[in-house]
Amino acid sequence: MSAPAHDTARDNDRKGLGRVVTAAMAGTVVEWYEFFLYATASTIVFNLIMFPASDDPYFPIISAFLTYAVGFIARPLGGIVFGHFGDKYGRKKMLQFAIILVGVSTFLMGCLPTFDVIGYWAPALLVLLRFAQGFAVGGEWGGGVLLVAEHSPNKERGFWSSWPQAAVPAGNLIATVVLLVLQWTLSDEDFLGWGWRIAFWLSVVIVAIGYYIRTRVTDAPIYQQVRDEVAESKAQSYGVLEVLKRYPKGVLTAMGLRFAENVLYYLVVTFSIVYLRTYLEYDVSRILGLMAIAHIAHFIFVPIVGRFVDTVGRKPMYLIGVLLGATWGFIAFPMFETGNDIVILGGIILGLAFHALMYAGQPAIMAELFPTRMRYSGVSLGYQVTSIVAGSLAPIIATALLGQFGSYIPVAIYLVIACAITLVAVLALKETKGISLHDVDDLDRERLLAEKGKL
Repeated sequence: MSAPAHDTARDNDRKGLGRVVTAAMAGTVVEWYEFFLYATASTIVFNLIMFPASDDPYFPIISAFLTYAVGFIARPLGGIVFGHFGDKYGRKKMLQFAIILVGVSTFLMGCLPTFDVIGYWAPALLVLLRFAQGFAVGGEWGGGVLLVAEHSPNKERGFWSSWPQAAVPAGNLIATVVLLVLQWTLSDEDFLGWGWRIAFWLSVVIVAIGYYIRTRVTDAPIYQQVRDEVAESKAQSYGVLEVLKRYPKGVLTAMGLRFAENVLYYLVVTFSIVYLRTYLEYDVSRILGLMAIAHIAHFIFVPIVGRFVDTVGRKPMYLIGVLLGATWGFIAFPMFETGNDIVILGGIILGLAFHALMYAGQPAIMAELFPTRMRYSGVSLGYQVTSIVAGSLAPIIATALLGQFGSYIPVAIYLVIACAITLVAVLALKETKGISLHDVDDLDRERLLAEKGKL
């Protein structure tokens, strides 16, 4: 007996959505494998071989983090460019270009001569490639999450669009495991001499797989419909200037929501390495092993929270994440100082659990803030601009505070201030659980008609 037609259609929709989620995740894994690879290399490799030696152990680390910050500065520019053309030509095309760009820049990083060979050209070229990498990642996030969000059912958008977010710890995990294997199999001399380059060269394989998967999907019907409307209508437009003109509150809300989440994440996954390795003199292999386990936990947490975002609501889950996130510094750093691997791991996982409470719902929340015709530009701008003053500076500020005061307390206070900023955005946020993106577009059309005096 054959299945009812509606059941078959539903199964086909699920399979199609599954392909879209896989495509979005594949690219995100690639992008964040390479982005996190750089972050980790900044603390254990680049600070030793790409910059001049210094008597201050924190100076080379801060120098490496400054080149790391260049990628964050490039991300808003990438978000603006990719957002503009992504709204005009489609999410899929931009995502295919992004994955190639980040792959090429990462591969070339693995080919760079060291400071001892070419002097200051080494950090200069590193900055250039880091900029290209950040530019690509800036365009990746908005396109990846929107590809899923715009295909998702209204009542499950939080869950399905959280999967590209889960791909971030997956990419971080792969990068950590690769570095860990190299650390285990090579001597310190060989690892610093040439072994670290292998991790960057492996990006070619991962990029090829991700690019192929992305060729197998199409843009969502709602995007295709709106694109045709924009092409026919002189009243509708797209791009960064349009989104800033029409939806400045949405952009500011997205930026505010992003601030504490971004600071918390880079304190947990980047500054924790500095604190454990430089301040507590922990072995690098042990740190990377703990980070690998923590990334697995983070990967599991994100879609679970995504499900609650659909049932409990966007705002309550985010509020819980902000309030708990503010406590992490005061809880985790004393856990680190115990020197016990299990306790240290608990501190790292706790931070990533708090982070997931905010991070999982971001794609759904931000997609629902903007109409389809300017959604790529809106979410990319709100998401990526914040990274300049949040994630890029977090490890630098935290390392400088640690070096200046020799204590974790100022770092913990810094995190509290970041959470207070995001709390304001959360309290101002309108709950949009279950809303239709078509309704968001209809409201946008009504606003345009009202402005032309047709209502």
